Amino acid sequence: MHSTAPTPPAARRPQVFEVSTLYGAATLAAALDAGQFGPADAAYRVLVVSHHATVPETATQLPEMTGWSGIAERFDRVVDWNATLRPLHPSHWTPRDQDRPLWQRFLCDAWRLPDGPMDLVVESVHVNPAAALAGIFADADVHVYADGLMSYGPTRDRLPAATAPRVQRLLHLDLVPGLRPLLLSEYGVEPETVPADAFRAVLDELTAAGAADPALTAAADAGEESGVAVILGQYLAALGILTADEEEELHARMVRAAAAAGHATVLFKPHPTAPARYSRALEKAAADRGVTLLTPTTALLAEAVFGRCRPGLVVGCFSTALLTASAFYGIPIARVGTAELLDRLVPYQNSNRVPLTLVHATVPDAERPGSAPELTAEQAERLVRTVGYCMQPRLYPHLRPEAHAWLADHWNPHTQHYFKRRRLTSLELPGSLVPATDRFPGGRTALRVARRVKRAAHRPRPR
Repeated sequence: MHSTAPTPPAARRPQVFEVSTLYGAATLAAALDAGQFGPADAAYRVLVVSHHATVPETATQLPEMTGWSGIAERFDRVVDWNATLRPLHPSHWTPRDQDRPLWQRFLCDAWRLPDGPMDLVVESVHVNPAAALAGIFADADVHVYADGLMSYGPTRDRLPAATAPRVQRLLHLDLVPGLRPLLLSEYGVEPETVPADAFRAVLDELTAAGAADPALTAAADAGEESGVAVILGQYLAALGILTADEEEELHARMVRAAAAAGHATVLFKPHPTAPARYSRALEKAAADRGVTLLTPTTALLAEAVFGRCRPGLVVGCFSTALLTASAFYGIPIARVGTAELLDRLVPYQNSNRVPLTLVHATVPDAERPGSAPELTAEQAERLVRTVGYCMQPRLYPHLRPEAHAWLADHWNPHTQHYFKRRRLTSLELPGSLVPATDRFPGGRTALRVARRVKRAAHRPRPR
């Protein structure tokens, strides 16, 4: 999908933006509108769109989503990264070191990028396609923007030595007011908040674009009479975190919780990345509770639903849209299924752990009417930093004293589901499987020796 654009004058600084979700595109649009990338007439802006679904053809494409055209108009050129690499998948392809100059020359010609300094704006710089683009445009200043709650968690992998010094800043939304992102902090990268009013203005554009959807109109009418609840679909089965049946039951639990809260109409907003799937579990849950179930017929951002329907409650698992509903719309929110997912999410350093931790700690439980959040945002910051250290101790060794102190003060049955005791044992932290009195000086080697000695002592002796 190449839009036509004249060759940019050399005076305009090239800026390449990589995006894979409409939420991320809305974040970028808000940053542009707020002037965080300079005046539009001083830059030549290329938007690189990539689709990361396991089978991209089965998921809704960004240009098919309602409101996309308004986002795309902010850029001089829009290109399809999947089409550029086809048949290779953008999440798996990395150019060979010796081929990077050739790719740079090819893309500069294809995208009409002038010579000279440029900006590369990416999400998740440590993984593809952002990592591949950072390697190809080896001289570009790199700006990272956060597409949701993962900015509050640790960096997944150590950045290449050639990339880390070029990262200028981390742009993020203030989804948990006052909470400072941990992402890229180990490199001294400063976070910069995208203004809330600019982001809300972009969301209002998307809301207006999707206002005619029949399900949204029906939900808006129902909201005026008896109140409507929105439940947010996830794509956990596609990620291998849950089975398809378990994910359907998770959504059914959300319907039942919304009905128990007194909502006669429930609107189910599927996740845009999830494969299309017809589910009778939702219909049965709604019928059993005597509530009306609605589903949008157009591909919409969840926030467009909030703006159109003005729901009285939003229920989800650990979707970023939960926090957006609260932070940008003031809508009551509730969670379902987070405790079980915390227990089964593997490996421990899975990037979904911090979003899951944040929602579990700061959002009330939908299945326990009248329950309050476990922690305030201020209290959650130390928890997040402790979880972040346990996820990536080699990247954040400076957080060890803080993590040790937090666990020493807060380890109890209510907090232990945020951690794996084997993980704490390997890190020699409070809450480990080996009591402090049984630990030996000498660190992990001595600990392993102590375990072997204990096992040997309990083996039956030959007669």
